[in-house]
Formats: sequence, C-alpha cells, structure tokens
Amino acid sequence: MAEIQDEKTTSPPQEEAVSDGSTGPATASNGNVLDGGLQRGLKNRHLQMISLGGVVGASIWFGTGSAVAYSGPVGALLCFFIVGVDVFFVMQSLGEMSTLFPIQGAFVELAGRFVDPALAFSLGWNYWYLWVTNIANDYNNISLVLQNWTGRVPGYGWILLFWAFFSGTSLLGVVVWGEMEFYFAAWKLLCVIVVGFLLGILVNTGAIGGEYVGFRYWADPGPIANGIGGFGQTFVLAAVYYCGTEMLAFTAAESRDPRRDLPRAIRQTFWRILVVFLGLVFFAGLLVPSTAPDLLGATSKAAKSPWTIALVRAGWPGAGHLLNVVMITAQFSSVNSAIYISSRTLVALARNGRAPRFLGATTDSGTPVRAIVLSHALGLLSILNTAAGPGKVFTYLVDISGAATFVAWAMVGLTHLRLRAAWARQGRGLDELPYRALLYPYGAWFVLVINTFLVLIYGYSVFVGGFKAVDFVFSYVVVAIFAVLYVFWKVLKGTKIVPLMEMDLVTGRREYTRRDTSVAGEDPGIGTEKEKSVPWYIKVKRIIFA
Repeated sequence: MAEIQDEKTTSPPQEEAVSDGSTGPATASNGNVLDGGLQRGLKNRHLQMISLGGVVGASIWFGTGSAVAYSGPVGALLCFFIVGVDVFFVMQSLGEMSTLFPIQGAFVELAGRFVDPALAFSLGWNYWYLWVTNIANDYNNISLVLQNWTGRVPGYGWILLFWAFFSGTSLLGVVVWGEMEFYFAAWKLLCVIVVGFLLGILVNTGAIGGEYVGFRYWADPGPIANGIGGFGQTFVLAAVYYCGTEMLAFTAAESRDPRRDLPRAIRQTFWRILVVFLGLVFFAGLLVPSTAPDLLGATSKAAKSPWTIALVRAGWPGAGHLLNVVMITAQFSSVNSAIYISSRTLVALARNGRAPRFLGATTDSGTPVRAIVLSHALGLLSILNTAAGPGKVFTYLVDISGAATFVAWAMVGLTHLRLRAAWARQGRGLDELPYRALLYPYGAWFVLVINTFLVLIYGYSVFVGGFKAVDFVFSYVVVAIFAVLYVFWKVLKGTKIVPLMEMDLVTGRREYTRRDTSVAGEDPGIGTEKEKSVPWYIKVKRIIFA
C-alpha cells in the first residue's frame, strides 16, 4: 500500500514545475491532478454512470413492491414523481454550486461557508451516517436476496462474505473505482430495460403466461392503499431510492474537468434515474396487487420482487433465480458507491477540523484509506438483522436514510439561496456562473420547503393505530441528532450566521487548463476539427454516455 500522507501537507493544491518551465498542480503517478490529497481521475463517462450505479441497487427490485404495498400502484407512482421533481431542483442547485466551487465536501462545506459553520458540522455528520446506513442497508439487502436462494447459510454469513470482498475493492483507488462503477452501472441499465421493462410487458400482455393482466390490479384492490400513512412511508422509500443522485456534487472534487463534465452528468443522469424509477414502479403496480403477501414488509424474512411473483404465477417457477442474479450483480456498484461517498464526506470533515484529523489522510495515489476502513466497518451494523429479522431492519434503515436525505436536500436549497444572495450583494453578475440553475429562486425555495415539510410529517403513521415508541425513535431520531449537533458546535465554537458581505466567493473557484484536464488519455480533439474523424461507434457511445 502506498504511503499515507498527512492531511496537513495535502490540503492545498500543490504546485510543481512541469516540462515547459511553468508550474502546475501536483500529479499522481498516472498523470492525474492531485487536489487536496484526492486524485482528479474521473472522466465524463464515469460521472455519467456513477450516480445511476449508486442509486439503483438490489433493493429497488423488491423495494418497488414495498411502495405498491404501502400506497397502491397509483399512490406509489405519485410519490415517486413528486420526489423526482424535488430531486430535479436539488440537482439544479447542486449543479450551480458544484461547478462554481468543485471542492471537497461539496454542499456540506458550502453550507458552512454560506450559512453557518455549525451547519457544515451537523450536515456533514448527517450525510456521513446517511451513507453508512446505506452501506448497512445494502448488506441487509444482500441477506434478503440470498435467503431466497438458500436458507443453509445464515444471513450474517452472506454479509461477512461480501463485506470481505468490498473491503478489498474499495481500496483500489478512484480510477479503478470509476471504471468498475461505469461497467456495473451499464449492466444495471441493461437489466432494467430487459428484465424490468421487457419482461414486465411480456407478462402483462400475456406473452408469458398466456393471460392478459392489463390494469386489473389498479381496479382491484384499487389505485390507492393505506391512506396518508401509506403515502408517508412511500415518500420516505422514494427519498431513499433517489438518494445518491446528489453524490455527483462530491465527485466534482475528483473530476478531471468539473466545469465541463458536471453539468452534462447532472442533466442526463437525472433523466435516466427518473425513467428507471418511474418505469419500475409503474410495472410493479401492473404485475402484482398491493395486497400480495410475498411483497417485502417489516415482518418479511426474505424478499420477493414483483417480477419474481408475477413470473412464478405465469408458470416460470425458476424466475427467482434470474432476479437473484440481477439483484446481486446490481449490489456490486451500490455498495462501492456508498463506501465512496461516506469516506469522502469523512475526509472533508476531517480536513476542515470537524472530525479527527487523522481520518483525512490519503495515500500517494489519493485514496483515503482510514476514512474508507472506518465507514465500511460500521456497515456491519447490518448483522443486527440476525436478531430483528432483515425485513424489520430494512424498515428501520429506510427510516433513518430517508429522514437524513430530506435534511440534506433541504440544506442544499438553503445554501443555494444564501449563495445567490451573497453573489448579488457583492456585485457579481450571473454571466460569471458556469452553470445557472433552472427556475431560480422558485426551485431552491421548493427544495427547502418541501423537504422540511416531508421530514416533519413522514413519521405520521407512528401515531396511527397505536403509538409505538421504537418506531417513533427511528422516525425522528435523525432530526433530533441533527439539531443537537448543530447546537453543540455552535456553542463550542461560538459560530454565527455568515453575513452576506463576508462570504468567501473566491476560494475553490479553481479553473484547470486544457493541459491539466486532458492527461491520461483524455481526447483534446473534442469540439475541434479532429472530432470529424472520430469513428461512428465512438459518436454513438458519446450520445449514450455523454
């Protein structure tokens, strides 16, 4: 393993002489820029697929069934659409902020700069344990899926086996990680199209099974289920599945050319994810009734996806094996993405004095080993499913992840509003922004208001049908922890809300030359006469992935 560098020596971008006698940023052995200890090694195609890889995990295949069971086929679609609109404006705000300031910690650190340093502390830890929870949830999902295959191996056995595997892959560096994410995410997209959409159409129309289903289950048991309580649970579930779209803001610190690549990735990745989620929820509602007993719930010991249930009913008893393969292979990139974001969040906290500084150390190649090891180790909380059952653990982890996601998104909106206010007050023009958010300020206000509302009401079902203390704690513990962390840091450090005229609108606005961003194989001919000679298949690839 490469020698770990102390964070104090790598925080600022290091300048060194280059062959033409000028100076430029320090580089890793492969030629990529080292910035604050992290390697800018992610290409445009990596960014295009990273968010999809982290968002679409194994659980989406049975989690869509949970959404249908909670609120019915139309209710589930409505919830996922509303949260999708929410995410669209979140990404617009992030696009503007992250292309302007492609820094470590992304919106977490910007919250401290443009709102209050205490907010960066509480938001950073909120976002870190959100992704640690996602790691645990991913391992719990692995246990759920493989329990359908065999009951001979205990759930914790599968968790430990995959945990050992990812302990190795997560330390391979950002370039290897980016390549893995690209190909695994492309595989996921293929599975969604072939298994989710194509098989869904064939079963629904009777091409498989010989019986036309159509919209039968929308009429009986009905389009809506469980009233407002069901909607509340599905909103949380939708937030958990959309969570990760915003991770593109964190990749800006390790992108070769964030000014160019990040806006492209934000625009195109969002639409891919929206089509994937709304498409899967739509077909899940067509294939099974909301009352199907095999759908995942809090008492489930093993999960069956709507596609497995529908294919078995259509006369394909081995369908579960196909879906298991799809779900397990989907898990490879979602676990790696969760490890990536949690560790980079911890690095940013450490380098800014909001976590123990030794956690911010990186290797010569820009890999934050200590942050990765700690974040991944806490993913073993998923072993709790041995006592409580994987279905119940799934419910608890979804509650924590969903609430933390709403908090993070609300603070994105607030930070964006504060940035724009300072931008105008300090006399800067909108033409200086490399990316301008659509429908500002309405989009940013929408993000702030709707996510604040959702985080406060999503535990509504706790008060219906008998109060349950445990469910109440898991529904609102995130809000309590966030508030306590904010007050603790504000009192300890004596922080204050940053006045508009005192906001730093310069630091981090780093622009790299074409020479810096074209290292290690980047094609400098894009947009020039050289583009005309590019083979047709390369142009097709760029249409799909760029």
